[in-house]
Amino acid sequence: MSKFLEALSQRVLLCDGAMGSRIQAIDLDTDKDYWGNENCTEILSLSRPDVILDVHKGYFAAGADLVETNSFGGSPITLGEFGLQDRAHELNKRSAELAREAAECFKGDGRERFVAGSIGPGTKLPSLGHIGYDAIESALQLQCAGLIDGGVDLLLIETCQDPLQIKAAVNGAKLARAAAGKDDRPIMVRVTVETTGPLLVGTDIAAAATVIDALGVSVIGLNCATGPQEMAPHVQWLAENWPGLISLQPNAGLPELVEGKTHYPLTPGELAKWLERFLTEDGINMIGGCCGTTTEHIAALDAMLRNLGGAEARPAPRERKPVWVPGIASLYNPVAYRQENAYLSIGERCNANGSRKFRKFQEDGDWDACIAMGVEQVKEGSHGIDVCTAFVGRDETAEMTEVLTRMRGSVNAPLVIDSTELNVLEAAMKLYGGKPILNSINFEDGEEPAAKRLELARKYGSAVIALTIDEGGMAKAADHKVEVARRLYDFACNKHGLPPQDLIFDPLTFTICTGNDDDRKLGLWTLEAIEKIAQEMPECQILLGLSNISFGLNPVARHVLNSVYLDHAIKRGLTGAILHMSKIMPLHKIPEEEVKTAEDLIFDRRREGYDPLHAFIALFEGRTSQATEKRARAEDVETRLKDRIVDGDRQGLETDLEEALAKHPPLDIINVHLLDGMKVVGELFGAGKMQLPFVLQSAETMKAAVAYLEPFMEKIEGQEKGTVVLATVKGDVHDIGKNLVDIILTNNGYNVVNLGIKQPIENILAAVQEHKAHAVGMSGLLVKSTVVMRDNLERMSKDGIDVPVMLGGAALTRQYVEGDCSKAYASGRVAYARDAFDGLSLMDKIVKGDFDEHLLARKAQNDARPRNRKRELGRAKQPDMRPVDAEETRLRRQELGTGVVIPEPPFWGPRIIARAPVEALVPFLNERMVYQFHWGYRKDGRTLEEYMAWSRKELRPVLKRMLDICKQQDILVPQAAYGYWPANAEGNDVIVFDAEDHDKEVARFKLPRQGREGGLCIADFLRDVASGERDVLGMQVVTVGQHASDVARDWFADNRYQDYLYLHGLGVEMAEALAEYVHKRIRAELGFGHEDAREMDKMLQQGYRGSRYSFGYPACPNLEDQTQLLHLLGAEQIGVTLSDEFQLHPEQSTSAIVLHHPQAKYFSV
Repeated sequence: MSKFLEALSQRVLLCDGAMGSRIQAIDLDTDKDYWGNENCTEILSLSRPDVILDVHKGYFAAGADLVETNSFGGSPITLGEFGLQDRAHELNKRSAELAREAAECFKGDGRERFVAGSIGPGTKLPSLGHIGYDAIESALQLQCAGLIDGGVDLLLIETCQDPLQIKAAVNGAKLARAAAGKDDRPIMVRVTVETTGPLLVGTDIAAAATVIDALGVSVIGLNCATGPQEMAPHVQWLAENWPGLISLQPNAGLPELVEGKTHYPLTPGELAKWLERFLTEDGINMIGGCCGTTTEHIAALDAMLRNLGGAEARPAPRERKPVWVPGIASLYNPVAYRQENAYLSIGERCNANGSRKFRKFQEDGDWDACIAMGVEQVKEGSHGIDVCTAFVGRDETAEMTEVLTRMRGSVNAPLVIDSTELNVLEAAMKLYGGKPILNSINFEDGEEPAAKRLELARKYGSAVIALTIDEGGMAKAADHKVEVARRLYDFACNKHGLPPQDLIFDPLTFTICTGNDDDRKLGLWTLEAIEKIAQEMPECQILLGLSNISFGLNPVARHVLNSVYLDHAIKRGLTGAILHMSKIMPLHKIPEEEVKTAEDLIFDRRREGYDPLHAFIALFEGRTSQATEKRARAEDVETRLKDRIVDGDRQGLETDLEEALAKHPPLDIINVHLLDGMKVVGELFGAGKMQLPFVLQSAETMKAAVAYLEPFMEKIEGQEKGTVVLATVKGDVHDIGKNLVDIILTNNGYNVVNLGIKQPIENILAAVQEHKAHAVGMSGLLVKSTVVMRDNLERMSKDGIDVPVMLGGAALTRQYVEGDCSKAYASGRVAYARDAFDGLSLMDKIVKGDFDEHLLARKAQNDARPRNRKRELGRAKQPDMRPVDAEETRLRRQELGTGVVIPEPPFWGPRIIARAPVEALVPFLNERMVYQFHWGYRKDGRTLEEYMAWSRKELRPVLKRMLDICKQQDILVPQAAYGYWPANAEGNDVIVFDAEDHDKEVARFKLPRQGREGGLCIADFLRDVASGERDVLGMQVVTVGQHASDVARDWFADNRYQDYLYLHGLGVEMAEALAEYVHKRIRAELGFGHEDAREMDKMLQQGYRGSRYSFGYPACPNLEDQTQLLHLLGAEQIGVTLSDEFQLHPEQSTSAIVLHHPQAKYFSV
């Protein structure tokens, strides 16, 4: 073991911080210092070695045990962007020498110092097709050679974003070590996990670890991209699973634009507290800092380690008991060899030798169809896909390349690379970033071909299928199969170092359906061999090419025999099978007679007058497979159009409309056939059988159909079914609900006059008169809007208006509308619309003259029901208005303040975050709120756990698409203003003092108290003004900008209904995510962010110290108080203002006061 690995296993080591942050703090000249190569930090090792040496010395002086060389971008590929590729060896060697020289300067203090050769990922990723494997491997071999020659103690491959790049880098490093005779130099790999969860190419931490483990790397780590909290779930996974050592170097938080400069928010003390938590909870072996960290951060980490280590200066790593689950991996996810209550199923149909369909696609060069076959097998339940492109007269290497380059990113399951040709296998390995299975090795031509394939497997990190074939041919008898298996194990595992769990035996099965006596027991012998191999070599896997057993039978018989044989093989110890997953049936679904006859055939239970083969064949004579197909297109165009609306299917829509125009007038097509489809959509939605986004997809199809037909129609006044005026009421900026009503009514033949948001009653009434509207629809989200609606109805009564009115919105209830609102409207012609289809139903009643009858029926139902009159909607429950007992509240606060230290903020007054990165907010996004409450996907009987598992699979791709669009089009502009003010409590008031003059009152928030003995008030969680001690109050306001609302409205106008819904919901929740993000920053700056719950789900459920209270909620109901808050924060700098009704504008904004007290939690008044 190297000295470094020995030290790392015995004590926690401290690595340095960022090189770039230190360099950027120095005033360097582009021409003089960088030799004209701006941003090429590596050139400084030659041009300004004094600067690099000082950086290394600074980190060693701060307490670091090792430093990284100034060679992060030192590969010939990256240096080639500056024309420096020919100096790569020189630059890397010199960078290593400088780091070594710095280490030698500290030699006399008795501590070991190490130098890590830093190897970055470059700018080109092979899995994305930017560069080939060989180019990376040879370039990094040269870089590593320079680092080794310069005297590094280890090779650090860091900031990895692509598993295929990791393979090339590790193999390049191994080649350089071997050439230099330095095989003792350890290799460490650190990956970079994005804020969204996986590596940049989509690989999750478990898949990355599976690949790295297969390459024989014993130290894994995380660095860059995020701060420690975002890394927490991945650190926990490594701690619980990774069998080797763990390294961790986070950024100093996520970068933000603050006052025009990039700022990393995590202080040295806060970083130290987070990493101390990882050390004590997770058993990390090495820590340090990445982007944004400085010597101060490293000094804080050193002090923390000394405190934990006591006299030893460094603590021993906490003992872990990881549970490593062996398996394979796609580019994205791992798959365990041993499936719980199942077997590893490998899809067999992407094989040119076994599938005529695949071979035809391959011959035609229809690569998309080839890939679709792989995707389909994964959907059917296959855990992996066997890929073989070999057949006579074709270029197998070229065609394997065509398939692999497409399949590696499109098929979310590991691949089995199946070829008899060594060059094909290697070409495929160089394309695949996951951990595949090599298919296969055997001893038919002796040991040399098997040895070459095992070398490939070890180099590229793959499992291996080993066939029980020796120089004498295929082993048929059970004992012969086991004998060959023993030899294969010794050769692969003992001689070539393949881990036993990566050796997959295929004991071969042959058809038992020929009728020849010699073949009758072949299936039984294979079962016996499986059992013996499983007993003797339990760590290894056992797999069969299942379909061979039934060769020669008709398809239906084959499916039954394969299913029965598989069941017996699993009971004997089989762990996997190559098969057609959808054709395997559970035994309880196969008729008992068929199972029994199949078993008689497998176990050769012939007797006089009974041959199980003949009996089995007879059972299936004349039977054919029942193919399941998608719903066929209707023959008549009328039904096809109706189905298109229901399915939201626009592909080929115009062709069907052209055909329909030859038979029907365009208006009939709309009013009869297309509206029939929308009626079905409404019925399905009402029955809970269609989710809202698919309703909008149907509406988009309807809109497209109407747009196509309009040029063929003569515009006739009043051809719409009726006219309705829709508006969001005065003071309310929320329009999603109203716009959904617009979509449904418009696409069901109504003329909708949509006035927009914040509409006073005068505008609504003017539109009713101008358009001769049959009805009015008023919408609002806020509780206050319910009062506005009632006031509007009173005004309409005074003006003698009796037009039917529909009211809808989240804050309304049917009881309030049919009670208070009905009384406020003299005609009583007002109804509650729960959703858009309720609105459609009401409009149908209005135009048909059934509305008043409907209201009478509702009134009769209500009169027969008892009513709760204790609370009125639209009027907050009155808080406790008893006189404040100053002495009582003072004593309460004194008690609450005992033991709570007032934190010291890093600054007083406001600060602006001019732009927070969207990616940084994604971890704080409440996905359930997005999917269920904004996008309208119902649980449909699922438990919450089942719903979230389903949504991660089905809806997260939609979320990613929307986030990508937002990023590409710069739709979301996250900005914030936040800060700290001295504060105290007086009675039920919170007093805010000036940021500079702490005795000058600048604001006062009057807050309610719970109406019970000992009732709570927010003011209780601040020091009393009589204490003479100033407390600290945080304030924040955040927004994702007006542009998000503008784009959503543009999409609505462009009939992009589904995307409109998605964007609106995403914008609302991204504003909430930004509020969580800023609140987290406040906790970090106040010194207790490390106390947050590590799991983001728990953190979002108030798993942190203190609370954030937004005005308008029960504990602080006065929206008017936002005026003071926004003034103090200077909110106009980020474009946030208040409406006349004290609503924040832009719509997707939110504000809050922030209390640090540990007992401050949400409560209702």
